[in-house]
Amino acid sequence: MSLIEKIESAEATGALLQSTATNLKKWAIADFLPEWVGASIKELIDKEEWEELNDRFYQTMVFGTGGIRGRTIGKVTASAETGTLSAQGTPEHAAVGTNVLNDFNLIRATVGMFRYVKQYLDESGRHDLPRFVIAHDVRHFSRHFCELAASTWSKLGGQALIFDGPRSTPQLSFAVRHYKATCGAVITASHNPSHDNGFKAYFEDGAQVVSPHAEGIVNLVNEVELEELVQFLDINLDQVIALGSSADERYLDLLEEMVVDTEVMQKVTPKVVFSPIHGCGAISSMPVLRKLGVEVVEVSEQMEPDGRFPTVKSPNPENAEALAMAIAKAYETDTDVVIATDPDADRMGVAVRDRAGKMVLLTGNQIGTLLAEYRISTLKDAEILPEDGSENAVLIKTFVTSPMQEAVATWHGLKTINTLTGFKWLGEKLAGYEAEMRANLFEKEGLAVDYDACDIWTKADLMLDYSTFFVFGCEESYGYLASDKLRDKDANAAVVMFCELAAYLKALEMTFPEYLDSLYLQHGYYEEKTINIYFEGAAGSQKIKNILESYRSDPPKAFGDITVSGFTDFGKDEIIDADGKRIAPQDFYFLELSNGYSFAVRGSGTEPKIKFYVFGRSDVTDPKELAEVKLAASKVMEKTLAAIDDEARSRAGA
Repeated sequence: MSLIEKIESAEATGALLQSTATNLKKWAIADFLPEWVGASIKELIDKEEWEELNDRFYQTMVFGTGGIRGRTIGKVTASAETGTLSAQGTPEHAAVGTNVLNDFNLIRATVGMFRYVKQYLDESGRHDLPRFVIAHDVRHFSRHFCELAASTWSKLGGQALIFDGPRSTPQLSFAVRHYKATCGAVITASHNPSHDNGFKAYFEDGAQVVSPHAEGIVNLVNEVELEELVQFLDINLDQVIALGSSADERYLDLLEEMVVDTEVMQKVTPKVVFSPIHGCGAISSMPVLRKLGVEVVEVSEQMEPDGRFPTVKSPNPENAEALAMAIAKAYETDTDVVIATDPDADRMGVAVRDRAGKMVLLTGNQIGTLLAEYRISTLKDAEILPEDGSENAVLIKTFVTSPMQEAVATWHGLKTINTLTGFKWLGEKLAGYEAEMRANLFEKEGLAVDYDACDIWTKADLMLDYSTFFVFGCEESYGYLASDKLRDKDANAAVVMFCELAAYLKALEMTFPEYLDSLYLQHGYYEEKTINIYFEGAAGSQKIKNILESYRSDPPKAFGDITVSGFTDFGKDEIIDADGKRIAPQDFYFLELSNGYSFAVRGSGTEPKIKFYVFGRSDVTDPKELAEVKLAASKVMEKTLAAIDDEARSRAGA
């Protein structure tokens, strides 16, 4: 029986999905593909690895509005793919398939992006050479994919710039603006499991692509045919520009600028345990921390870059297990603060010591709230922000981030903007504020300005007078930003800001939990929890779709004895933000419950899961009642979480 006959037989019996069979047959008969591709397909078919083939071929990997992300190593690998493993266990070739990140999908993304950028420049009357900056993390195939993208861009007639080794995602965002590139990309899957990788796309403002560029790129990526890709498989870096260590200097200067109160950093030396969890975090954070005088204790076992992330189950600082070695080191060295960054250093997690000496993990919501309060207060003390605040100063957070941050901003007299999930929406707001400032400055004063060259005081004056000054941005998934010189979450900057806060609290002889409790007494006790329900593969994708579609067609009425008192469908309802701008439609829902709690639900854009974000608030002003309020809120939260989880799983099989 031929391969095609085996595929058709498996489709007839239901072992292969129809879409899988269609895509698989196209690849099986493509004699222009490298020999190892055909050998891998034949081996998986001969072994009847139908589930694996469904996962790999049931769809063409979707280039979403932020890029692509997914498996680059299959659950089951063919011997022709594995070949000779590298020293860090990387197979010789990325997995074959239409729905995995391999050379073919990487080239497809690069070609589509180049065609859009060239079209954009031509239609704008610009004759720039399309300039593309690419960074990569430490994952399997990351360097290879980086060089492949650069080579492809160069062959297409553009100018590609790459770093000499791994660099963090926020540094790429900064570099796009610094080198005045038309676009950029990071080869990373952030905090995903080690078998994943991705291509994260940026436009010339240094932010991830949003409308209308996003749709334009997606359309052109989808038009690239398999036959077109082969000519780009051989890497040629002759015309690619290599960025050396000098490219790091301006970004490191920016990290130093994150310190507002330089005196407290000079007077008090914080001592922290730091771990990059085998990723890029130490490349930028460590030099700056040492220069600022921070005493850093390294988690030596996790300092070496390694895409296998061998000491953790998941390299995600949201997970307690990922910080376990760092916390053990803190007990061993009598250190008060633990800081860890994810593989591409755009997320930061921490643990802090309470008054009893126990190390306590803080959530992303809590970290963001503490940083927001400290930064706003310190900017006021430095007379960068007016003492009574300003409606022209803004804190930006996502809808699924703690409402406590809005309470903090409101108390200080600042405006709050809520965005959809993802820092690309924050970046879009920053681009709008900058454009508004430039237009108003020119109209009223007849002046233009090199905005990126301005210090924080000058930028604050310009934005407060002619637009909106960005003070702080946060998302609950451990992402933070406090400078618009780049347009993505920045763990390196967050590390510096958190160390400044550590120095401030150390000078006051106050613990982080005590500081947080003082804010609860001021604004009320806020508790937030998330539910992550994973559904992997082709079948899992359908389950996630079932839940999201059923929320729209048949919204929940109750969760046990908890009834729904309010329902907002961001895909159908018109939602306006505090700037009077409409929020882009999305499959995202927000529900208010009869017990005073609320929650949001959305599908993850980066992992095979659906997420529920649950929020509760309790009044409290008496310190003696705080512990009791926390306990009571916890009980209500657990009951609410269980009811939401049960109801969602019943919808998954619909």
